[in-house]
Amino acid sequence: MPTRPRRTRRALATLLAAGLLALSACGGSDGRATQPAEPASQPAAGPAPEPASEPGAEPPAEPEGAGHGGHYAEPARSKPLRAGETRETIAMPGSYTPSAPYGTGTDDYRCFLLDPQLERDTWLTGTQVLPGNPEVVHHVILFQVPPGQVAAAEAKDAAEEDEGWTCFGGTGLDRFQDVDNSSWIGAWAPGGTETVTKPGFGTRLAKGSRIVMQVHYNLLAGQQPDTSAAQLRLAPGKRDYEALTTMLLPAPVELPCRPRHSDGALCERAAALADVKERFGAEGNTADLLHLLCGGEPQAGEVQSCVRTLGEPITIHGVAGHMHLLGRSIRIEVNPGTPQARTVLDIPVWDFDDQGSRPIDPVRLEPFEQVEVTCRHVQWLRDRLPSFEGQPDRYVVWGEGTTDEMCLGMLQVTHP
Repeated sequence: MPTRPRRTRRALATLLAAGLLALSACGGSDGRATQPAEPASQPAAGPAPEPASEPGAEPPAEPEGAGHGGHYAEPARSKPLRAGETRETIAMPGSYTPSAPYGTGTDDYRCFLLDPQLERDTWLTGTQVLPGNPEVVHHVILFQVPPGQVAAAEAKDAAEEDEGWTCFGGTGLDRFQDVDNSSWIGAWAPGGTETVTKPGFGTRLAKGSRIVMQVHYNLLAGQQPDTSAAQLRLAPGKRDYEALTTMLLPAPVELPCRPRHSDGALCERAAALADVKERFGAEGNTADLLHLLCGGEPQAGEVQSCVRTLGEPITIHGVAGHMHLLGRSIRIEVNPGTPQARTVLDIPVWDFDDQGSRPIDPVRLEPFEQVEVTCRHVQWLRDRLPSFEGQPDRYVVWGEGTTDEMCLGMLQVTHP
C-alpha cells in the first residue's frame, strides 16, 4: 500500500466529514433492534426469500412512529459531574424547518453557530446532544470553531436565509480539514448516550471558541420544525490533561446491484455517482477521491477496506464505526498482516441503533505502522427495511443521505 502525501489526505477530509457517532453518525433508522440474519443465497429471479432470524434472536421491534422513517431516541440521563466540572447548555438560536437544499433528495444537512461563552481556555470532557425533534433529526455532530475562524463562521451564517447554513460534508469553514486531526468534538446518533472522557483527558477549547452544530434532517420523516441543543461538560483549562483528538478512517463503498436488478437506471456506477452529486452538490464527489486516499481504482464488491500508514506516533483510547442501513459488518485492525496485528473494533453484525464509541486499553502506534478499516455492505437488506420501500436498486457509493452508504472508522487518540 503506497503512502499518500499528507496534503492529499487533508484535501479529502472536507468531503468525508459527515456521518458519525457518539463520535458521530448518519443515515436513517428503520426501527429494527438488530439486523436480520443473512440469507444463505439469492435466487436469480423472483421475490427474495425472507431471511431466517439470527439464532435465538427475537423478531425486530416496531417502535411507535417507525412508519415515518424517523428515529425516536430520547436523550440519555446525564452522568454525574466530577470534581470541578460544570455543564453549559447551548441551543440553536431559533427554530429551523428542513428542506432539500438543492431541490431534490430526502436529506438536509444544516449547520448552526453556537456560543458557549468561553471566557478562558477550557477542557471539554463530555458532550450530550439533545435532539429537539427526534422525528426529523437523524444525527448531530459538534465541531469546534477556534477564535480565528469565528468571523468567517458568522459571515457564513449571515449569508443564508433562515437559521444556519447548508453544510453537506463538513462545516464548510475549512477548505481542507485534516482527517488525522478532525475538529469534531462530539455527536448524537442512534444508540448514543452522553460521552464522557476518561479522567485526565479532554479536548482543548480556546477562549472565545464557538461550536458548530451540524444537524442531519431526514426528510422521509417529514418537514417539521426543530430546535436542538447540546450540553457541554467543561473542566478548568489550568488542569494538566492530555488532549484528545479524532482520527477518521474512511474507506470506499462500491456496492453493485444484484444481478436480477442490474438493468436499473442507477445500476451503472457513473449514473449513481451523478445522482449523488445532484443531491449533495460539491460534497457529492467523495467516491471519486477515496481511491486516492486508499490506493488503487474503484472495484465493485460487498467488502471494501482502506489501509492508512501513520506519519506520527499516536495512542488509541477509543474506537467507533459508522455505516448506514446496508452495512453488515465493520472491523478496525492495527498492523494488519503482521505478527503484531490486533483487532481494536469488530462488529460482525452491524446494528444501526448501537453506534456508540467504545473505550479500549491504550494502543500505542509508531510512525509507518498501519491501521485498516474494513466494511461489508449487502443489497438484500433493501428487501427488509422500510426506508427502501419503493426505491429501486442502485449501485451504492459513498453518500451523505439516509439511503446512501458510508464506511468509516473513528479513533480517539492522543499525540505524544
